[in-house]
Amino acid sequence: MADIKVRDSAVSTRKITFFIALILFAQESTWNFYDNQVPVLLREHITSAALVGALMGMDNLLGIFIQPWIGNRSDNTRTRWGRRVPYLAVGMPLAAVLFVFLPWTTSVGLLIAVMVGYALVANTMRPLAESLVPDYITPERRSRSNAIVKIAAALTIIVASLISLLVVDDHPRAAFVIPSAILLLVTVVMIIKMRDSRSPAYQAAVTEDANAGPGETQMPFRRVIIDLVTDHDRRRLLLLLTILLFGGAWFASRSLVTPYGMEALGLSRGEAGGLTLPSGIAYVIAAYPAALLAERFGRLKTMGVGMAVFAAAMAAGTIVQTATATVVVFCIAAVGAAGFLINAAVALWNLAPSSRVLGTYTGLYAVAWYLGGFGGPALIGAVVDLTGWDGMLLDIAILAGLAILVVVHLGRLQRRSRTPILK
Repeated sequence: MADIKVRDSAVSTRKITFFIALILFAQESTWNFYDNQVPVLLREHITSAALVGALMGMDNLLGIFIQPWIGNRSDNTRTRWGRRVPYLAVGMPLAAVLFVFLPWTTSVGLLIAVMVGYALVANTMRPLAESLVPDYITPERRSRSNAIVKIAAALTIIVASLISLLVVDDHPRAAFVIPSAILLLVTVVMIIKMRDSRSPAYQAAVTEDANAGPGETQMPFRRVIIDLVTDHDRRRLLLLLTILLFGGAWFASRSLVTPYGMEALGLSRGEAGGLTLPSGIAYVIAAYPAALLAERFGRLKTMGVGMAVFAAAMAAGTIVQTATATVVVFCIAAVGAAGFLINAAVALWNLAPSSRVLGTYTGLYAVAWYLGGFGGPALIGAVVDLTGWDGMLLDIAILAGLAILVVVHLGRLQRRSRTPILK
């Protein structure tokens, strides 16, 4: 009888993970095609590459403010459909409509307005979908589910590239319909198949509401932040700092690789831009094993070892500066980074003090990650201005090393804790 229950639980976990991955796949399909093709639309009206880049980075800036807000708002929502699905059921079709309208804009003002509208709506959808993982999946199995979700998101890069390759040249406007149609179709599937009011975390939150005192049923964002900052347990703050620092190293390694290849390796723009393509495949291959290793050896150890592999690979890339060696270095670094990227959000969810704040913590992860994505490339770029491009990979390794030092301290606190929830 116990074996039957275990099998049923495993089937249920795989099924819900599939649906969550499907939702993220649909959302990221529009995001990646947006990144591929909207710069071309902007170039029809704007000649400045800097301004195009700034407008394309606007969605990340909006995400810093929107994602923790919508995460907290959904945490405090109670409906018969749950607390995430109602927002997704409205937001995903709205994002699809705004997305398909992008190539039909006739002026730069209208294009920017639609871009802002899409970025606002899409940024609200991402943390809600990601928060379904801790809502449904037990803490010890979250790394596996998160790995599958991350793999699904990574595969959308291929989907966006195929649409660009096969459709855009002949049907530049119709090409935008394909990601929108995927998003709408998945919305229908989600509405039919999912009610997150049935999730364990939602049920636990309702129970906590019932036992809370007057005025304690809601968890305002301000209260969550005050609790985070004033709590004597510093593990959550240290984990967020780690996410920020390693996020800076990761984004620097991705966003500065093309000029690095041109300046340090003497490659053409196209050759330099292709240096990270094999590493993307390496990351997808390493994602699920990174989850299994975390379950066997502990999430914190897996994250620390992964960051150490990333840093060592970056440092090694400084010693042998050839195109082939750089491709190998980035593949090894991506395998190491998977150990961190698959498990960091899970560790933060498992450190959340209550089921009532899981969405807020998803938003806080996004804030730390995006701040790292903004600050890391800027910091490494400033160092490159002072020391030159040849040492860029070593600079990134040093930044990753700072993240490792924080994790070492976090590990000390973890060993003293009576609640080993990072394992």
